Amino acid sequence: MKLDLDPVLVDRARQLARRAGAPVVEMARTHTTVSVERALLRLSGVTGADPDGIPWVNRLVDAVRADIGLEHGVAVPVFHAMAAENIADPTLLAQKAAAGSITFTMPGKGDATRARKASKRAVGAGIKLIDRRRAERDKLIKRHGDPKQRPWIYLIVATGDIYEDIPQAQAAAREGADIIAVIRSTGQSLLDYVPEGATREGFAGTYATQENFRLMRAALDESSKELGRYVRLTNYASGLCMPEIATLAGLERLDMMLNDSMYGILFRDINPIRTFVDQRFSRQIHARAGIIINTGEDNYLTTADAVEAAHTVTVSQLLNEYFAKEAGLADWQLGLGHAFEINPDVPDSFRLELAHALLARELFPEAPLKWMPPTKHMTGDVFKGNLLDGFFNLVGALTGQGILLVGMMTEAVVTPWLSDRDIALQNVRYVLGAAGNLHEDFVPAPGGFIRNRANEVLNEALDLLDRIGDDTLLNAIADGTFGIMKRPADRGKGLDGVAAQGEGYYNPATEILEAQA
Repeated sequence: MKLDLDPVLVDRARQLARRAGAPVVEMARTHTTVSVERALLRLSGVTGADPDGIPWVNRLVDAVRADIGLEHGVAVPVFHAMAAENIADPTLLAQKAAAGSITFTMPGKGDATRARKASKRAVGAGIKLIDRRRAERDKLIKRHGDPKQRPWIYLIVATGDIYEDIPQAQAAAREGADIIAVIRSTGQSLLDYVPEGATREGFAGTYATQENFRLMRAALDESSKELGRYVRLTNYASGLCMPEIATLAGLERLDMMLNDSMYGILFRDINPIRTFVDQRFSRQIHARAGIIINTGEDNYLTTADAVEAAHTVTVSQLLNEYFAKEAGLADWQLGLGHAFEINPDVPDSFRLELAHALLARELFPEAPLKWMPPTKHMTGDVFKGNLLDGFFNLVGALTGQGILLVGMMTEAVVTPWLSDRDIALQNVRYVLGAAGNLHEDFVPAPGGFIRNRANEVLNEALDLLDRIGDDTLLNAIADGTFGIMKRPADRGKGLDGVAAQGEGYYNPATEILEAQA
């Protein structure tokens, strides 16, 4: 440990994060959402969409909700209706329900018990498929091997057209990318359904769909075989369909997913309660699937000052860690986010970045931290931008980061060309190759600038966590504590899709996932 952090203070920070997060976990345990219920139907085998492109899971949940509400969950009424109507295929039931030929009720005790058992068998089959996909990944990593160097090099590819994304992703892998991230089409996080099929019409990103997941995973499996190293695939489990996208990712063997406990609240104005309920279920799926999550603390620094708000990043990392571990994720699955976003004109900006990055590294020594490149202060001067990205890459090498997102010199100016990505990858390869294991040699001076700054941020984080614990996390979010965004718990998109669990509520997916944990 290079910062001489007081272990008592570090333990105190985790205790305070637990105190702040525990009421949110209890809220998530006692509520459900339309997306949680749709996710368990996807696990039970409901697939496809109607002629208008609305998924059958949406139609089925909407029908149950219209008849009896959501407080009982959908598992018991759906599987009771299947038995009563002698329907073996839940997708067929969804189609009949959408046509108005099925009425849902809560059955009596004996029928309810039978419906619970049937739903658990069906959902269990979906979870077993996720287990098989995880075993496939383990076999492929053993066969092809992991990248030889750390940090893993993470590159974004997203044209809007999955069939254009694939050759770009494969080219990037040949040029050294270890992880391909397909960012989503603008606005998908606000859709309360998951689009169906292969898509070619995304804007500034490609739609996250099960078929797009399947196509890209198959393409990167070909690249893994060609290159002799397993190439990982990332997408986004956030927004109004977080549980469903997490489920589809598990079914199609994605390796990493963007999954932050507060990103959707702060930057997409999604209701806080909806988000916290959805993220807990989605992280339980990620834990089972062996997926590494990437959190979004870097976003706070695009709206707040990166020096003044540094402690809010640390607080969010500690909260994300608590929520993730409560949901069953292990340390190796915690790609906690932080970023190189200090104004380069600030005196000692590079030393400050080193202090912040090293603090994150030492607070979470077993986590594969996700280190994010500069974006806020990229000006369009591509030469300065490439130099700034080089400094970012050097901090990554000096502080032993786990996942390094490749910065582009055209960041925030235009959508990067493939040639821009090639130049950016050259920058990364040069810095990581030249620096080697420089983090082994880099030790900040005792009592020096870097150690003092790291300890200052940690103490500010402790103070903030203490205040949050006294006033609740939901109030802190409403007050604009994170990213200066004020998001009250009684407002935001998706609130109407939340329901408190009533007597007799049953979710077989949660039961299976928590039994493993």
